Amino acid sequence: MRKRETLAQISQRIDTYDRFFQSFGYECPLPHHLTRTINSGFPRYNLIVDAHFMAEMCAGILVAVTDYDRVEGDLLLDVAREGEVAAGMGGRQFTTKEGEIVLRDEKDIICVLCQGADEKTKVRDDTANVLFYSYAVPGIDATCLKEGLTVAAEAVAEFSGGSITGLEVFVKR
Repeated sequence: MRKRETLAQISQRIDTYDRFFQSFGYECPLPHHLTRTINSGFPRYNLIVDAHFMAEMCAGILVAVTDYDRVEGDLLLDVAREGEVAAGMGGRQFTTKEGEIVLRDEKDIICVLCQGADEKTKVRDDTANVLFYSYAVPGIDATCLKEGLTVAAEAVAEFSGGSITGLEVFVKR
């Protein structure tokens, strides 16, 4: 991270996400992640998932990671219709509410912001190309997204011998 963040600034952003999730009737995972990180340090799963958690906790933003080679076609950031169904990670089924933010490929919903990512594109042991992404909610500045996503991308590139092919933040104007 280029700029040292304070726990108070990170906590404020996490609270912003938490309020947004609550407005849709869901529990935000970030407060739990922060408490666990403060009490126990960063969890250790694998390089890609660990970089994802580092990005979340260093920037106070919600980050998702996907196996980019499992994405089918182009990606579309969209607003869900009531009752769309997506196959969530771990066998969960997501049913969308009207107006929920979703990320789709040309075949399926691959992430529902307030519910989670899909099983199809989850990171596996054979994952070679990843996409880290984050959603800004009202009150989260684009610079925070860029800082957090940079943490994830640089960590994976540094420790895997890989490279970063792009880092972009799209802002609705």
